[in-house]
Amino acid sequence: MNITHIRNATQIIHYAGKRFLIDPMLADKGAWPGFPGTARSELRNPLVELPFSRDKIVDVDAVIVTHTHDDHWDAAAIAAIPKTLPVFAQHKADAALLRSQGFQDLRLLSADSEFAGVRLQKTTSGQHGSDRTYAVPAMAERLGEACGVVFRHPQEKTLWLVGDTIWRDDIAADLLKLRPDVVVLNAGYAHVIGFGPIIMGKEDLLNVHFTLPEAKIMAIHLEAVNHCLVSREEMRQYALDNQIADVVSIPQDGETVVY
Repeated sequence: MNITHIRNATQIIHYAGKRFLIDPMLADKGAWPGFPGTARSELRNPLVELPFSRDKIVDVDAVIVTHTHDDHWDAAAIAAIPKTLPVFAQHKADAALLRSQGFQDLRLLSADSEFAGVRLQKTTSGQHGSDRTYAVPAMAERLGEACGVVFRHPQEKTLWLVGDTIWRDDIAADLLKLRPDVVVLNAGYAHVIGFGPIIMGKEDLLNVHFTLPEAKIMAIHLEAVNHCLVSREEMRQYALDNQIADVVSIPQDGETVVY
């Protein structure tokens, strides 16, 4: 497989001969305001431009939307993606939203969903913030659910897109159960004021590595939206300092990594 990193959590995954577009945020730089109530909300999103044209990015076989926050599914993506492309959503509510936006071929991720011979296994071990954050009803509603996806095929390594989540015991348990060869972490350390991180950060490279040392790790969701507080350079230095740089990839926008 190879993974072309686009920006934030947007990627094109070439897997078993098919191209999957993940969590497309396709707006021009600065198109919409920072997320209110988050760190550095005065910055406009996205923080950087796309590395390729939208036409090139949406030239895929299927789309996977792990959840519908603006930094994973935005108005520019809705406009650019052909409405007949197969789109996988995490549950019926997201599928209904996408259908209302004009998409015609909605499919639900599940424990045994598949596309063209590729098994796409939905994971729900993540949580898009701490238990303390989710104890506040307004925050629980705002952050909502965000799934992960495991890719499996006999001719490919197993890939787990963990999705928007903090590190938690359930993630560790899934690492041991699923035993992915490659783990993609949304590790930009996005913060909500008063509640702290809502996705992983650099320390979670070690959490994953200590749990499943043989896995390769890709760290993304960096340097693209206002509330992500960890830079690629900090992430890279942390991996070097902890002597795990040989198993960690931190791709630039537009870079392709082969596994």
